[in-house]
Amino acid sequence: MQFIDRTEIEVEAGKGGDGIVAFRREKYVPAGGPAGGNGGRGGSVILKAVEDLQTLLDFQYNRRFKADDGKRGGPKNKTGASGSDRIIEVPCGTVVYDANTLELMVDLVTPNQEFCVAAGGKGGLGNSHFLSNQNRAPDYALPGLPGESRRLRLELKLLAEVGIIGLPNAGKSTLISAVSSARPKVADYPFTTLIPNLGVVRKPTGDGTVFADIPGLIEGAHRGTGLGHEFLRHIERTRILLHMIDITDTDPIANYQIIQQELIAYGRGLERRRQILAINKIDAAGDSEERSKAIASQLEAIAGVRVFLISAVARIGLEALLQEVWRFLDDLKTEE
Repeated sequence: MQFIDRTEIEVEAGKGGDGIVAFRREKYVPAGGPAGGNGGRGGSVILKAVEDLQTLLDFQYNRRFKADDGKRGGPKNKTGASGSDRIIEVPCGTVVYDANTLELMVDLVTPNQEFCVAAGGKGGLGNSHFLSNQNRAPDYALPGLPGESRRLRLELKLLAEVGIIGLPNAGKSTLISAVSSARPKVADYPFTTLIPNLGVVRKPTGDGTVFADIPGLIEGAHRGTGLGHEFLRHIERTRILLHMIDITDTDPIANYQIIQQELIAYGRGLERRRQILAINKIDAAGDSEERSKAIASQLEAIAGVRVFLISAVARIGLEALLQEVWRFLDDLKTEE
């Protein structure tokens, strides 16, 4: 499936039905009064968040959505039928902006959450509405009002509790494939992951926690360098960040600092997000075990958090790492 996380669409609500001019025509009632009914209301355009969508791909092929118009009124004071609403399903986590003003309209997070982005036009009044002592036979009615129309910008921010970050080829995809049923592309070269991957990791209690593997960031990502800038917004919703560091790189500590600077430069609270650090590929390190432990000690002093030594491919140290993730999440729930 192609991953699309940003698009623009046009929506148009239905026009209200016209009111009509009509008069009573009954036997033995020579001077029947006005009896023109009101027009029906136009249908609205409504966005609905659903759980079984994870991309905005459908909107690449269909960008215009219109609700039904209301029906015109009828004789004998019959109101016209209202137009059917147009319900558009979007993934949970979709943020909706007015494309012209860039005003935030709604953040659709909860499953089945709905929001009207374009209201249907009001139906016009029939001539019976204008009956008065001064005007016993009004011969005019009002047309229905047009529905609202808007151009919308949709942006998807994935809903995950744990965001896995790190430089390209740090082993993020290998980790998510090792702890969940997700099967992202894994290869021994940078930028293997071109889209975010989601995986559900089961707790010992049986509950599922969503992990997001974010494509590799590089220095300058917040300015648009590399791929990561396209997906930094996907970790805005995460509760904690799992920072993967490749021990086989020349300077793992400098790599850690590069990512931290990118989080600070991007802002939006990411620099304050709680983090867990994991030094990966300890089975592939050509140096002694002492080097891994020494680098871990330096990172603990810099970051002020525990650093885990793991190998995602050999599944070394993963149980202890996950136990720390569960503890962090439990602490956050307690704080709330």
